Parts: sequence; C-alpha cells; structure tokens
Amino acid sequence: MSGKSPEVKLGYVIVYVANVGETVRFYEQAFGLTRGFVHESGQYAEMETGQTALAFAHEKASTIPLAFTPNRAGNAPAGAEVALVIADPHAAFAKAVAAGAAAVLEPTEKPWGQTVSYVRDLNGFVVELCSPVRQ
Repeated sequence: MSGKSPEVKLGYVIVYVANVGETVRFYEQAFGLTRGFVHESGQYAEMETGQTALAFAHEKASTIPLAFTPNRAGNAPAGAEVALVIADPHAAFAKAVAAGAAAVLEPTEKPWGQTVSYVRDLNGFVVELCSPVRQ
C-alpha cells in the first residue's frame, strides 16, 4: 500500500548525548546546520533540518524506561544513522572531517544514482552525507 498517512508524521529524531551545547556547536561547524529551539536548561536542543527536526537531548534527561548504551566516539556506533541530503557530498564530507568528524567512508557513487559518504560525529554517532537520489 502506498500513499501518505495524514495521521502520522515523523516530527523529530532525538540523539542522546553527553553534552548538548557542544554537540550543537559541532553540527553547526561540521554540517552547516542552524540551531532551532534550545531549552534554557541546556539539556535539549533542535537543529533546523527541514520538515523533521534533528534534536539532541542530554543522556541523563531521557525519560525512556530502558537503559541504553551511550554514544561515544571510542565505542561501536549505535545501530542507527542520520542522513543529511546535500547538493555536494564531496565538499560536505571534507568540511565535516576538517571540523573533527571521523571519516568512515569517503563519497562513493552508488548504482542507484546517489553519492553517499559516512562520518562519525564527536559522540561517535554515524552521519550519512548524501546527494538526493536521482529519479
């Protein structure tokens, strides 16, 4: 079944981090994102990313009643990624690495007509930098 469901939409993606302010500054420098809502407590912030916000919450502020493995640069990455669709993945990859992101995969042309690269942010979380998929 295809089509859009008006009752459900992806509102935001939250990544739990040890330092929200530091993460926001990193995403501004490495990926050129703009901060949106930032709570005065410093425990939560959202980045402007279009229709769906990318948010960061302090890992101690989680209300999830389950323990989770913290995102750390020295650990294996979480089983998730955030994909940022951009016009020039080559330039974005270089900018991110220059800002301190750890290179995972340099920009690679995929058979479906997309250029894809991967880095890890300062928390060790995986960020995909990719071009739009050609239709």
